[in-house]
Amino acid sequence: MTNRILTAIACIAMILLTITVSISLPIYFRPFYYWQIEDLDLPTVTGYDKATIRDAYDEVMDYLLLPNREFGTGVFPHSEEGAAHFADVKGLFNLNLSVMICSAATLILLAFLRRKELFRPCRPFGKHHAFTCGVSILLLFGIIGIAAATDFSKFFVIFHGIFFPGKENWLFKASEDAIILAMPETFFLRCAALILCSILMLSIGMILFGLIHKKKKKNSYEPITN
Repeated sequence: MTNRILTAIACIAMILLTITVSISLPIYFRPFYYWQIEDLDLPTVTGYDKATIRDAYDEVMDYLLLPNREFGTGVFPHSEEGAAHFADVKGLFNLNLSVMICSAATLILLAFLRRKELFRPCRPFGKHHAFTCGVSILLLFGIIGIAAATDFSKFFVIFHGIFFPGKENWLFKASEDAIILAMPETFFLRCAALILCSILMLSIGMILFGLIHKKKKKNSYEPITN
């Protein structure tokens, strides 16, 4: 493949890795939830102590992240519709992990090819490809962040409409799926904020890397020509 095609693949892999790593933060870093149990006063909201709420959350996350686990919500009752929604979520989590691994492997392979001088990245728009990726991500998620900050409840509904088309089993009723009391909308708002902050920092890092790298190794890049 030509350097231009490989550069495009590198850009796509960098963008996907940035997004999937950021999404993974609130998923795999469970203390992020633990810290909010008292801050959101969940013991009062749910009627259970901190340890019980934490155990219930862990059981849900174990189902979502580990293979061959039966769905459970600890002491909280759940419906078949609720269990079906978490099964859909499990599929999305698996997809996120798969994309993260594949994009990281792609970048490692391209770095190897470049080290062997089998691949020389092009410079999209005259810039280092990391710079171009960082700017592209900032523009995209800047718009998403503004939309979420403007009306998160509406954004939350749109998000579920996109990723769970034609389904309404994500509309939990506390009387049937009490786990929703331990995972309120504010928690998901904070998850979104963490993801966006991570994307912002990683994107700025790519932009700075591109600017610095341009000065140091400008001659090692192949310009894009028509």
